[in-house]
Amino acid sequence: MKVAIIGAGNLGLAIAKGILHSNGATTMYLTKRNTKSIQEFEKYGIVTVTSDNNEAVKNSDILIFAVQPGHFAHILNEAKDLLTEKHVIISTITGFKIPRIEEIIGSDKFIIRSMPNTAISVGKSMTCICSNELGKKRIDLAKAIFNRMGHTMEIPEDQMQAATVICASGIAFWMRLIRATTQGAIQLGFDAKEAQELAMHTCNGAASLLIESGSHPEEEIDRVTTPKGCTIEGLNEMEHQGLSSSLIRGIVSSYEKISQIRKG
Repeated sequence: MKVAIIGAGNLGLAIAKGILHSNGATTMYLTKRNTKSIQEFEKYGIVTVTSDNNEAVKNSDILIFAVQPGHFAHILNEAKDLLTEKHVIISTITGFKIPRIEEIIGSDKFIIRSMPNTAISVGKSMTCICSNELGKKRIDLAKAIFNRMGHTMEIPEDQMQAATVICASGIAFWMRLIRATTQGAIQLGFDAKEAQELAMHTCNGAASLLIESGSHPEEEIDRVTTPKGCTIEGLNEMEHQGLSSSLIRGIVSSYEKISQIRKG
């Protein structure tokens, strides 16, 4: 696949690393106004680094946009006359909806929105995807790209904003939970390195159990705890102190705040 990532910032580079590490491209263009910080990507051989978005568009079939929302309309306007029937447009721009993209480049283009998170750079992203009517013909292609770097889910566009909270911001949320668990382990006598290793691999193990079993979290809780053991007592105490309700309130509150910002 001939891939261009327009906007090689943090997210753009995370996507690039994920594609490159999974051998998901035959050629790749990375664009950025100042290319000095991404020049090292040319060591991959198939990567061309440039500040010219139009060059990247003309030489690629799959265009992944990862620019700032305020710049996206201008970039689309500059590129629209270069787009052909072969191009697949994949936007990772938060809040920039498909009808607005269609207003600029037309509804006769394959348009897909994706919301990956930065774990895409290590092949563990949860990526939500939606498309316009024509884009449905290429939705499997988009899934194939992002499934190389984690897991995908096709959802309606009106749920993309909520997916941003759960999946994108969620990476930082889970890291804070790991940090809290690490601090708890330190207080129980482990050194910092040991504590973080315990927290990280326990978190990874919990997720892996659910993925492999396909079961509900409550079923797995019953399996990994003992009714009269300290595990279930500790879990019950954390929930009694408001852990579960606090986490849920935080997620709902974040979504509501983002909604207010978008409306404003």
